[in-house]
Amino acid sequence: MTHAFEITNQSRKIISELLENLSLEQLNKIPDGFNNNIIWNIGHIIVVQQMLVYLLSDLPMLVSDEMVQKYKRGTKPEQDVTPSEIAEIQFLLFESIAKTEVDYNSNTFKNYKEFTTMTGFNLKNVEDALAFNYYHEAIHTGVIMGIKKFV
Repeated sequence: MTHAFEITNQSRKIISELLENLSLEQLNKIPDGFNNNIIWNIGHIIVVQQMLVYLLSDLPMLVSDEMVQKYKRGTKPEQDVTPSEIAEIQFLLFESIAKTEVDYNSNTFKNYKEFTTMTGFNLKNVEDALAFNYYHEAIHTGVIMGIKKFV
């Protein structure tokens, strides 16, 4: 599973560079034809990874309930994100994966509630969740790149 965490960290480095190189206005802008913005997509990938891995394992998530309510599936940006919220997202981008790797290597994920995603993937264990997470993050990275062209 070491390779899985390396891939996720590399993917998140690409996303982190966007955070560092775009203005607050660019991160918050919702271009015509889109229903969310760059920062929402980044917050969403963090929240979904935590839900797929921790929530479905009946373990406490690293993200707050407030963050889950703001970025879970079916939500959209309701207000602009502040610089302090962006700093939190930047921190969680890597901390959430680092903690997951430590917890995985410590055999923390003993119980997993089987879950079928809205795209039809059946996740039977934490390894399936981590594998599906690649797919999910790749989709949202693509959306981020699309939005970037218009901000």
